[in-house]
Parts: sequence; structure tokens; C-alpha cells
Amino acid sequence: MRDTVQKLTRNNRLFRSLVGKSQAMVKIQNEIKQVATCDANVLILGESGTGKEVVARNIHYFSNRNKNNFVPVNCGAIPHDLLESELFGHEKGAFTGAISSRPGRFSMADGGTLFLDEIGEMTMAMQVKLLRVLEERVFERVGGTATIKADVRIIAATNRNLEEMVKQGKFREDLYFRLDVFPIRLPALRQRIDDLPLLIKELITRLENTKNSSVRFTKSAIIAMSKHSWPGNIRELANLIERMSIKFPNNVVGEDNLPEKIKACALKENIGLKIEDLDERSVQAVCNTPNVPQPSQVNLLTDGFDLKTYISSIEVKIIQDALDNTDGVISHAAKTLGLRRTTLAEKMRKYHIDKNHDQLKASAC
Repeated sequence: MRDTVQKLTRNNRLFRSLVGKSQAMVKIQNEIKQVATCDANVLILGESGTGKEVVARNIHYFSNRNKNNFVPVNCGAIPHDLLESELFGHEKGAFTGAISSRPGRFSMADGGTLFLDEIGEMTMAMQVKLLRVLEERVFERVGGTATIKADVRIIAATNRNLEEMVKQGKFREDLYFRLDVFPIRLPALRQRIDDLPLLIKELITRLENTKNSSVRFTKSAIIAMSKHSWPGNIRELANLIERMSIKFPNNVVGEDNLPEKIKACALKENIGLKIEDLDERSVQAVCNTPNVPQPSQVNLLTDGFDLKTYISSIEVKIIQDALDNTDGVISHAAKTLGLRRTTLAEKMRKYHIDKNHDQLKASAC
């Protein structure tokens, strides 16, 4: 009992990828905790890009099997005639090219979790073989006769409607009910748009840790993004943030800098978030200009220092402050900075600084 409590109260480092305070995401997080401590089969349903594998990894992480392997298999990415060998393994000489024995994914996941993604792409013949493993907990390698025990927890996922496939005779009903012990249905991003600022913050943090790059967004940009339908869900959002970090590294992205299809969404009324919906604490890290280390914080001889980026970030901040203090009047801001108006306008274009005063204030939130 103590082990279970520790697992459920430990720092949710994997739940960061499932951030959100919306009712839908709180429900998902609770369902993960409920099912993690047992060995029941789980069926994760949801559109492409909603994070089905992330949910599966969380279930494994909070389970009693987390010291053993989590093995993912994309059933739709493996040729149908090779899937059996991929899952169960094969013996030497079982088929042309089988020059040695090879364990399958079930063996690799022994004692752990096997994640079968895109289960709806599995052929009927392969479904029969999988059903046997679920019922008898044993299997044989291709070309072999020895029976191997399968101490594996199964988590399956699909973006297809399996119930409809069962009616059409494209998916076995008995296998469906075996997998559907504990279904978890993930909402599309458009159905949990309130979580957008938190998701952007999480994706920026991941970008900073993995790509050594960063970017920020004005509040007006976030509101425009909230009106987009996001057919690619979180995967599409992650791609957009990475693209913006490449185009505007360590800068603030305004509404005008967004792709045309998203800018067009900004004109929609009564859809998405509004300024008053944005909690200051949740958007602060998304809007503030990315932090650039001070020279005193860096050992120049060992770490090196990007002087150009550092100077640019200072210049951007000073220009934004000058414009903010002069109500966005470029000529007044230029006079404050001792620059010609044309020079300041050129720098604003260079750094993609918005001319609209409201957006400038948002970018400095």
C-alpha cells in the first residue's frame, strides 16, 4: 500500500505532457491514476496527435511494472506480413532472411507494458493471434513450437471507431471487448482550448531543454491561436511553436507573425479565448521575453557566450520600453532613444516588433 501511495504522490514529471486544468484533462489524469495500479487492458481513443502514447507511458510510469520495459509498436507502420514476427519473434530459418533467432516485442516487454498503437490497422488474421495471447497469456515464435509465457500488460490505442469497424466486420468483436476493459477517450485540442496557454508553456520549456532555443507569444497571438481548429491537435501546436522558434529565435511572436491560416482565425467572433480568460500566472512565462544569461552568469572561457543574441535581446527590450512609455508613437520613441524615426522603424522590422501599442504592452506582460 505504501508503494502505491508513493507512486501516486510522487512528482508528476510525465504529467507535464498532459498539462491542463480543463475538466476533460482532470478527468483523464484521474483515470490514469485509477487504472495504473492494476493490470487491466486499456484502450485509448482519440484523434491523431492528441497524445495517446503519452497517456500510455503515464499509465506504465505509475504502475507496478514501471521498473521493466515500456515497448511501443505502431501496428500501422509495420507491413502486415511482418507484424507477427515483430510481435512474437521468429526462429532461425523460419522464413527467407531469418538468419538467426530473434525475440519479438512481447518478449522485450516481459514484466512490463506493450503499447499497441493504431490497433485498428491490424489484419483479421493477426487479430486472431493477438486474441489468443490475451486469453491464454502464451505465444510461440514464428517457425517455433516452444510455448512462451506472456507476462505483459496490453495498452492499445486507435483514432478509428472500433465499434463501427466491428459492425462492418473489419474488427473482431471478441478482441474489441478484450481490449476495451478500461477505455480512455482523449479530447481534441479544440475541445480543451482553455488549456492552450499551459500547453504552449510546456512545449516552450521542452523546446528550451531539447533544442536550446526559445520563443514567446503576445496575448493577441495566443487568442488568435485559440480560434484555430487544430486538426493536428497537440502535434500541430508543437510543430508551430518549433517553427516560430526557428523564424523568430529568442523573440516575441505577435499575431501578425503567425501563419496565414491562423491569422485568418483571429477574425472569428465568439470563438476561442478572450483577454479576460487569460490568467496572468499561466501566460506570464509564455509572454515574457526569453531570458538571456547575463555575462556574469557565464564562464566565457569554458561555456562561451553568444554576444550577438545578448545584445539583440537588450535592444529589443529597450525599444519595447521606449514605445510603451510613449504610447506607441514611433517618432516620440525615436526621440527618446536618440534615433531617427526611420532608423527605429527599421529596427522594429528587423526584430518583428509590433507597431500596435496594445500588442506591445502584451508582449511585455
